[in-house]
Amino acid sequence: MGIVNPDPSVRTGAVPMPRRRFLELSATAAAAAGTLSFPAIRAAESPSRKFIAGVIGLGRGLDHVKALLQIQGVEIAWLCDVDVNRSAAAARIVSAKQSVAPRLTQDFRRILEDRNVDAVFIATPNFWHAPATILACDAGKHVYVEKPGSHNAHEGELMVAAARKHGRKVQMGTQRRSWPAVIEAMQRLREGVIGRVLSARTYYDAARPSIGRGKPAPVPASLDYPLWQGPVPERPYVDNLVHYQWHWRWHWGGGELANNGPHALDLARWGLGVQFPRRVTCNGGRYHYQDDQETPDTAIASFDFGTCDASFDWSSCNPRANQKIPWVTFFGDKGSLVQEGSGYKVHDLKGVETGSGSGPGGDVQHIENFVKAVRDGAVLNQEIGEGQKSVRLCHLGNIAYRLRRELEIDPGNGTILHDRDARKLWGREYRKGWEPRV
Repeated sequence: MGIVNPDPSVRTGAVPMPRRRFLELSATAAAAAGTLSFPAIRAAESPSRKFIAGVIGLGRGLDHVKALLQIQGVEIAWLCDVDVNRSAAAARIVSAKQSVAPRLTQDFRRILEDRNVDAVFIATPNFWHAPATILACDAGKHVYVEKPGSHNAHEGELMVAAARKHGRKVQMGTQRRSWPAVIEAMQRLREGVIGRVLSARTYYDAARPSIGRGKPAPVPASLDYPLWQGPVPERPYVDNLVHYQWHWRWHWGGGELANNGPHALDLARWGLGVQFPRRVTCNGGRYHYQDDQETPDTAIASFDFGTCDASFDWSSCNPRANQKIPWVTFFGDKGSLVQEGSGYKVHDLKGVETGSGSGPGGDVQHIENFVKAVRDGAVLNQEIGEGQKSVRLCHLGNIAYRLRRELEIDPGNGTILHDRDARKLWGREYRKGWEPRV
């Protein structure tokens, strides 16, 4: 049934959705009280050859825009961002390449009203991923949603359920699933190129500066801050939150493990051929700076699958220039395989290179796969159910970190066993009336 909007008349920037229109979208008596659903505006079950898209969130979403403009038969009909400056910048890019000018809005629900739209691309902050996906599926739209796709484990369950209930194609934006050389590398692992695959080490480093201490400040005129907050409980605006530093606060984000972890651990799980772990630990801390960041800048999350293991090791504030650790390394009883960039290398047990592969990277292949799935029935390379299995590792790692203890996991379904405190972190609190429902 989507999400209940607590106040349809809330400010929505330059292009508000009138209260009357919200009520028109409802088909039940409960809807008249404010429930938002879309029973009468479903996209055609057999889309025309032209693929009509809306892009939501125009930071990372600009990459989606640029990729879509390279795919034949695609029209970007809508651009959406709660910051009108971002929408204007994206519109200039689209208008330079596309004969039909896109429509602009601050409220993505305007896009869901348009029955001509086949799919939406969601590149909002993490806390909007699942709620927006659920609403889009309810409106009959197919969805391409950025990683991690969910702010917490329960949201991952809900968005998978929404895709199933409404029969929608939902692709998660872990784009390496569509890179030719990575696909080849995974096939070689299956064929035994390094023997029995026993371990996967994934690694990330950066030189992120301090985020400082946020100070109360006026909300920029270009930003619809109430809509930016959307489903999360409201907090006052501070000057070090929008558009990126929300990543490092539990209320909005999941730190590096939810930021780069989904890409790395998805490859690990894929290469190991595993589903869910039986034990999870995560140790580290916020060591480099004393500021508003709550998530660790240095840590290692480890996952025991019984017959093999995986880890995500990160150093967000120190690039560790003295060492060159690959993005992902698989270790087998006959050698190792390194995935770095958009290619891979194979080494024997003595470290001698015995094979390699290379190919293109970027977003185009993954987004094109999604377009073909919607338009022609192709199989998605990262269907949301499979994608959320990988993201589940990230959520479990964050829970283990926050509780400072090992988690015991049911390897059959990825749920936490015998730990009430951990189960309390399975979901989150929502702003009243905005709870995602399927």
